[in-house]
Amino acid sequence: MIDAIAFKYRTGTPWMDLPEHFGSWKGAHNRLRMWAADGTWEKVFTALLAQADTEGDLDWVVAVDSTIV
Repeated sequence: MIDAIAFKYRTGTPWMDLPEHFGSWKGAHNRLRMWAADGTWEKVFTALLAQADTEGDLDWVVAVDSTIV
């Protein structure tokens, strides 16, 4: 499922056009929605950020540039 979700967002492919080797597009879409609703994604990203920070892999200096016309 994670491979299907990653492929969808990496390529911009519509859900219905996911390659068959990922299995059911409906299953992948439903799992994504379920994981978003129950906080699974937030927990995963929080853990990954904490690990990367502990290992010194993050640079917390951020530059943001915006222009309003």
